[in-house]
Amino acid sequence: MSSNLSSAATPPASSGKPALMDRFLNGIEKAGNKLPDPAMLFVYGLVLIFALSTFLSFFSYDLIHPVTKEALTVKNLMTGDYLAEFLSTMVTTFMTFAPLGMVLVAMLGIGVAEQSGYINTSIKKILRITPAKILTPVLIAIGIFSHVASDAGYVLVIPIGGIIFYAAGRHPLAGIAAAFAGVSGGFSAAFVPSSIDPLLAGFTQSAAQIYDPNYVVNPLSNYFFTLCSSVLIVSLGWYVTEKIIEPRLGKLKLDDDVEEAPNMSTMTAKENRAFTFATLSMVAGLVLLAATSLPEGSSLRDASGSLSSYSAPLMQSIVPLIFLLFLVPGIVYGKLSGTFKSSKDVMGSLSKTLAGMSSYMVLAFFCALFLKAFADSNLGILLALSGAEVLQAMNLPGQATIVGIIFLTAMVNLLVGSASAKWALIGSIFVPMLMSLGISPELSQAAYRIGDSSSNIITPMLPYFPLVVVYCQRYIKDTGIGTVASMMMPFTLFFLVVWTIFLLGYWALGLPLGIQAPYTYPAM
Repeated sequence: MSSNLSSAATPPASSGKPALMDRFLNGIEKAGNKLPDPAMLFVYGLVLIFALSTFLSFFSYDLIHPVTKEALTVKNLMTGDYLAEFLSTMVTTFMTFAPLGMVLVAMLGIGVAEQSGYINTSIKKILRITPAKILTPVLIAIGIFSHVASDAGYVLVIPIGGIIFYAAGRHPLAGIAAAFAGVSGGFSAAFVPSSIDPLLAGFTQSAAQIYDPNYVVNPLSNYFFTLCSSVLIVSLGWYVTEKIIEPRLGKLKLDDDVEEAPNMSTMTAKENRAFTFATLSMVAGLVLLAATSLPEGSSLRDASGSLSSYSAPLMQSIVPLIFLLFLVPGIVYGKLSGTFKSSKDVMGSLSKTLAGMSSYMVLAFFCALFLKAFADSNLGILLALSGAEVLQAMNLPGQATIVGIIFLTAMVNLLVGSASAKWALIGSIFVPMLMSLGISPELSQAAYRIGDSSSNIITPMLPYFPLVVVYCQRYIKDTGIGTVASMMMPFTLFFLVVWTIFLLGYWALGLPLGIQAPYTYPAM
C-alpha cells in the first residue's frame, strides 16, 4: 500500500471512547461479519423461507392481493408439486437471474479494457483534470448520471470508483462506497430522465385510477424534484464519504497481495498514442450508435418511437453496447501499447476476468434460488401489505403520512428489492388512500422513491449487493456483509432523514414536483 494511501486514510489518533456513530457502526460491522459467508446466508435464508411458508400457510389473512384482486394466501413450498417444480427449474432460475448475464457480459468488455491498460490510462487523464478536492462529488454525480443506462452503474461505475480512489492514494473501499451511494442510494435522484420514470408513473397511474378512472400521471411528474435531489445527494454523499467513511476505513488495512496502485504521475508517448486511438475508436462507436438510433424510423426505438422506454431495443441493448464500447478500445489500446501481442492475450484477459467473477457466480446462484422461493411464497407481499394496513389505520395527518410512507418503504425494501414490484404492491394501497386525504399520486410517488433509494445500499436483497461485496474483496479478502452494511449505513441514515426533510420543505414552498404534478387531489 502506498504511503499516500496511509496518510490519507488513517484518522488522527484520539483518546477516550469512540463516538456514538463509531460505536453504532462498529456494532453493525461486528454483528454483520459474524454472519455466515454471503452465499451460505442465502442457503440458510432459503431453508427459513421453506419452513415459514409451511407454518404460515395454515393461517388466513384479511388482505387482498392488489394485482390479482384475490385473497392473499401464503403458499406452502413444502409440497411435492412445488419441490418438483423448484428442482426442475433450478437451472433456468439461475440462468434467467437478471443481474447475472448483465454483470458477466459487461465485465467481459470492461475486463479487456482494464487489463490492456486502457482504463488505467483513462484514470490518469481524469485525475489530471479533476481537482483532488472534488474527486468524491464527481464520482457520486457520475453514479447518479449512470441511471440513464439502467443498471450499468453497478458493473461500471462502482468498481472504477475503487480503482480511482486507490490510484489517487485514498482508500479504495471509500471510492466503492461513494460510487455505490450515487448509483444505488441516489437511484431516485436524476440529472436527466431515465427509464425508471415512466415505469413508476405507469404503476402510479394504475393505482390512481382505482380512485379516479380518468386520472393520468405524466412520466416526468417527479423530474424537477429528482433533479434538485441530485444536488442534495451529491452534497450529502460528499460529506458522509469524507467526514465519516474514510476516517473509519483508515483502520482497515489492505491485503498484502493487492497490486500496487499504478503510477498516475507519468505517461509514456506510447501510452498517449494508444490512448488517443483507443478513445477515437470509442467515439466512433458512439457516433455510429447515435447515427443509427436518432432517426425517427430507427430499429432501436420502440413501437411508439421512444428510445428511453424499457421496451425500446436501445435500452435492452445497453449491456451488449457496454461490452462492445469497452472491448474494441481495449483491444486497440492493447495492440498499440504492446500489452496484447496476439489474440491469445485478448482471450486470456477474458478468461482472467471471468475467473475473478467466480465468487459472484456462486453468490448469484443461491441468491436467485432464494429470491424465487421468497417471491413464490408471498411472504414479501404479506409483510408489505400488513405494514401498509397498519399505516392506513393510524389515519395520520398528510405530512406525517408521507413520512410514514418513506420509512415504511425503506423497511420493506430490506425484504423486497425490486423498486417496481414494491410500488406495484403498496402503491395500489397508498395512492388511493392519500387521494382520499387530498394528497396527489405524484407526491405519493416522490415519497416512495425516497424510501426506496435510501435503503437500497444496506439490503442484501438488492441483487447487486453481493457484487459490491466482491468488489471490496479485491482489496480486503475477508470483507463480509457486515463490513459493507456498516460502511453504507451512514449514507442510508443521512439520505433517509435529510431527503425526507427536503421533500417536506420542497412541499411547503410549493416548488414544482415535475411536469403536470400537483401536490393536492383534486388539483388546486
